Amino acid sequence: MILLVEDNPDDEALTRRALAKNNIQHEVRVARDGAEALDLLFGNGAYAGQAIVPEVVLLDLKLPKVDGLEVLRRIRANERTRLLPVVILTSSREERDLVSGYGLGANSYIRKPVDFAQFVEAVRQLGLYWLVLNEPPPFGRPAA
Repeated sequence: MILLVEDNPDDEALTRRALAKNNIQHEVRVARDGAEALDLLFGNGAYAGQAIVPEVVLLDLKLPKVDGLEVLRRIRANERTRLLPVVILTSSREERDLVSGYGLGANSYIRKPVDFAQFVEAVRQLGLYWLVLNEPPPFGRPAA
């Protein structure tokens, strides 16, 4: 499962289209703000007792309620989610966002291309790496 944290419906649709175009069949859960993402990940609020563990989090930075950097900070501060792969997927061109994202433990930082063909290719590579090639940490299992 992919957790897409994105408040812009157009960017959500674009991401879903790019995933489909690349035959990435994984379930996509969408959180439309940072607070909802945290509730989904930690099983709070409307998702009480239903915490999810996605294979990868695609995290926008400019979010309502709780911004993406704070979401990342809380993911890394929690023992259960600290190893969760988090890819920042943003239109931000600000160097401080790039530096802060990596400083807080982002696994990758991708600027959303404006061109759809470039975006499709970026999502293809992202899916190939994070969902096929990458060996994730053993969530929910004792370490060997």
